[in-house]
Amino acid sequence: MEKKYIILIILCTVVVLGGGGFYMSQSEEETEAVETEKPERIDIMKKTTATGSIVPRKEIDIKSQVSGVVETIYIEPGQVVSNGQLLAKIRIIPDMVNLNSAQSDLKTARLNFENAKREKERQEVLFKDKIVSEVEYNRFLLDYNLSRERLEAAESNVQLIKEGASRKSGQTTNLVRATADGMVLDVPVREGSFVIESNTFNEGTTIASVADMNAMIFEGMVDEADIGKVKEGMELILIIGAIENKTFNATLEYVSPKGIEEEGAIKFEVRANVALDRDNFIRAGYSANADIVLEKKEQVLAIKESNLIVENDTSFVEIKKENQQFERILVKTGLSDGVNVEVISGLSEADHIKKL
Repeated sequence: MEKKYIILIILCTVVVLGGGGFYMSQSEEETEAVETEKPERIDIMKKTTATGSIVPRKEIDIKSQVSGVVETIYIEPGQVVSNGQLLAKIRIIPDMVNLNSAQSDLKTARLNFENAKREKERQEVLFKDKIVSEVEYNRFLLDYNLSRERLEAAESNVQLIKEGASRKSGQTTNLVRATADGMVLDVPVREGSFVIESNTFNEGTTIASVADMNAMIFEGMVDEADIGKVKEGMELILIIGAIENKTFNATLEYVSPKGIEEEGAIKFEVRANVALDRDNFIRAGYSANADIVLEKKEQVLAIKESNLIVENDTSFVEIKKENQQFERILVKTGLSDGVNVEVISGLSEADHIKKL
């Protein structure tokens, strides 16, 4: 009987020890199965995003000085032009009221000139015969010269109204020329189109748009929640939708003092100078997103923000100890970019952090 009790006690002991060993082995396996990662030194940037487009810094709309019909266009979009280069020729359709008035003035000027010419010739004969004095003769000669000038001016005026050009002065108001160096972005008119001159009362018809494509800027909008952190001189990182796998640097140079309501939110306009490169031609109007760098720290110790345990505004992480168990420790954090967070104290590069 005693022998049976001894065997039973031995069996129970084996079961207990085996179960404990199994539990310890299972706990160790579970600990080893938990993924960990080490802190690493990286650059962290805190940024806000602005949406907008790339536009030329200087874009000029060139307009006609006269009203009429476009007779010839000498350029096309994409062509590079220089200041003074001929862009188009306008066939003038004269205003009949102005033309009639100019023609009437011409007739009057011609009659006055012919009368002054006859009188000058008569006085010249009398002067040669010494019947009139030189002073008297010079008065008629002056009147003749003035009448001739008025006639020439009246002829030029009629010619300008009818043709847009004066042979004497060399003025050609019906020829549209570039007023700056640059690339032609758009020619909104076609040959045969009617155009209106630019004057005090209307802007006139645009013949061509010319811009300097070597000086581009980013124009975008920033939400009012972030605009207080944005200042001139900040660095921007541009992502242009049409150019893949490439970022461009820019420098913020303007922040609007006035907000604009857009889709129910108040936004502020910003502009930044874009640093171009020779390998990528940026076209006017490309849409772009700009990351405005509010704060940046280089090569700081950081971990994934998702591995933080936050309780009552206090941050903790769980690190793996030598006994393969995890221990919660207090850490002090700094700058965050939403994915990674700077660790100011509490961790070293050798620590293994539990991934949450």
